Amino acid sequence: MNFIPFLICAFTFFNAHAQVETKQQTTDFVLGKIIKLHSQILNEERTLNIYLPDDYQKENKYPVIYLLDGSADEDFIHIVGLVQYNTFSWINRIPKSIVVGIANTNRKRDFTSPTHVEKDKEWVPNSGGSAKFIDFLQKELQPFIEKEYSTNHSKTIIGQSLAGLLATEILFTKPQLFNKYIIVSPSLWWNDGKLLSQNPSILQASYPSPTDIYIGVGKEGSMDGTKKHIMEEDAKLLAEKIQKSPSKNIKVHFDYLPEEDHATVTHPAIFNAFRLLYPQKPKSK
Repeated sequence: MNFIPFLICAFTFFNAHAQVETKQQTTDFVLGKIIKLHSQILNEERTLNIYLPDDYQKENKYPVIYLLDGSADEDFIHIVGLVQYNTFSWINRIPKSIVVGIANTNRKRDFTSPTHVEKDKEWVPNSGGSAKFIDFLQKELQPFIEKEYSTNHSKTIIGQSLAGLLATEILFTKPQLFNKYIIVSPSLWWNDGKLLSQNPSILQASYPSPTDIYIGVGKEGSMDGTKKHIMEEDAKLLAEKIQKSPSKNIKVHFDYLPEEDHATVTHPAIFNAFRLLYPQKPKSK
């Protein structure tokens, strides 16, 4: 018997069969929605990345997490992952939430207040846009999200580095815009640490709005080229300042992560923030 034709036929049959078996259908993996919102205040188009819970229903009301540095190549994807993970039914640490990632156009401009420090001006020549950006958050972005989606009263802001500086400025100037603040490695050295010298309304006994604050920082050293402002020391000073508030509505958590640096601290800090801001109740036996 001649086995060669037989082997050729067998190989052809099994190869064709394998090709049939491995044929796959591919579709895009979609994490959320991309919305272009024109801001009259900023006079530019802003990109929003929106994550909705898998079982999002309009008849339910959802908390909103506003994420600074919220583009796809910044923090949106991995923070959405943390939100989804912490809302799994077998974990259920935080409520199912909408995440609004605010993509940057010029973060140094938007996240900084005016400064008198010449070195700051050299680093960010067009600095000082934070007040306008905060107006955008208050007067355009939040109303837009509340109109388009089914939201409740809970609003969280997340910011790291310069975005943490902006989140601190909001906490000190318009604290009622959010009721949860996740501030990671804030650049409090900006303008020679002026924010740390302010006396905001949250430090008054009469401050009325329940506000939870997480401040996290790694072992990061100085970011402004001097030894005057050390990131971890400034973050601790911020926490200590807020902790002195006599208001019973202010709660602050300070979290030092010595194994992390400025580049790695964001993800573990925000995971810790969810754990501290949403403490799990002991399970009944």
